[in-house]
Amino acid sequence: MLDVELSPLRRSLLELLKSPASATQLAAALDLPRQRVNYHVRALEQAGLVELVEERQRRGCVERVLRARPGRSVDAGVQDQFAATHLVSVASGLAREVDRMSGAAADAGKRLLTFTVETTVRFGAPGEVHEFTSDLAEAVRQIALKYDTEEGRPYRVVALGHPGVSDER
Repeated sequence: MLDVELSPLRRSLLELLKSPASATQLAAALDLPRQRVNYHVRALEQAGLVELVEERQRRGCVERVLRARPGRSVDAGVQDQFAATHLVSVASGLAREVDRMSGAAADAGKRLLTFTVETTVRFGAPGEVHEFTSDLAEAVRQIALKYDTEEGRPYRVVALGHPGVSDER
C-alpha cells in the first residue's frame, strides 16, 4: 500500500465510501465537480484505501462504483501530522494562499494582515516531539476558543516544526 496525504476532502470521501458509490454520486453529495472527486478517489484507490465494487454501463460510459476497503482503518497507510511530506504540502499550500491574498490586497491598495510566531526547541528524546505536539495543539485549541467569534474574520493558524540546521561548522 502506498502512502497518501489524507486531506479533509479525502477523509470525507472515505467516510462516504463506507457505502459503495460512484464518483458522480460522491460529487453530488459533496457539491463538487465530478472530475475533482474522481482525481481524489483514484489517489485513494492507488493507496489501497478503496476498492472497485462494480463497473456498469451508463450513458455510453463505464461508471465505476467503489467502497472503502473493509478492515482498513481510515488512517492506515496515511501520512500523519509527523510526516515530512505532509509538512511540505501544508507549507506550500499556505505559501500559495498567502501569495494569492497578498496580490489581491495589493491590487486593492490594502495590506494583508498576517502574523508569524517562531522559536527553537531542543528535545532531549524523540518521544518528546510527540508530547510537545500534543501540548501545543491543546494550547492552541484553548487560545482559539478564547478568541474565536462567529462574526469575526477567520484566520488560518498553522504550526510547523522541523529539525533545525546546526550553525556549527
